[in-house]
Amino acid sequence: MITMSLWSKHAIFEKNSIVLVLGVMIVISIGGLVEIVPLFYLKNTIEKVEGVRPYSPLELAGRNIYVREGCYNCHSQMIRPLRDEVERYGHYSLAAESMYDRPFQWGSKRTGPDLARVGGKYSDEWHRDHLNSPTSVVPGTVMPAYPWLARNELDATHIAEDLKVQAALGVPYSKQMIESASTDLRIQATQDHPDSEEFAKRYPKAQARDFDGDARRITEADALIAYLQMLGTQVDFKLYDNKANIR
Repeated sequence: MITMSLWSKHAIFEKNSIVLVLGVMIVISIGGLVEIVPLFYLKNTIEKVEGVRPYSPLELAGRNIYVREGCYNCHSQMIRPLRDEVERYGHYSLAAESMYDRPFQWGSKRTGPDLARVGGKYSDEWHRDHLNSPTSVVPGTVMPAYPWLARNELDATHIAEDLKVQAALGVPYSKQMIESASTDLRIQATQDHPDSEEFAKRYPKAQARDFDGDARRITEADALIAYLQMLGTQVDFKLYDNKANIR
């Protein structure tokens, strides 16, 4: 009797498509609310990791060029926690490493290798040759050449506004960082700048030098190489792993 009673109630959904659709929508809505509502009560869903900082002005300009040229279409920046991924590219990516990315560069396709740990893997000269003529350092690559990056002077007219927009989105750029954006950009692209110590305080571990090999000017290649050389270098993964083991 109980089985027949349940079947007769369930038959309403089986025989009436409108009732079935409404029932499905109600169930999905309840499930969605259960998953989404708690997130509004969390201050941050990303675990803070020591060493992660906002991009310096030069790195941010390089990241903008990276996005402009569509590099994310062939290169991802997300190492998955799988053995073959870790053995090839290094420590798997942490959510905190992308916390200041607007938009993130995880990517969905790998025509070329993952770039999450490319910082420091190659010299500046290698990157210059790679951008100018990819096959000169990677025979057989299908990557197109980007020779104009070394020719084009970097337009940093609106770099302070770029930082201000990022700050509005939640990136912790201070008022001093925004006001010093143009100066900091020049400092990082210069070999020995008198104000390099102040720059280092604002952006710890930021590499400052002539990235494109042409000290006379600051080019788009300077910015892009500075960005690439930073990727994956902010977190001391040995320290991170030791802390994880202690816990």
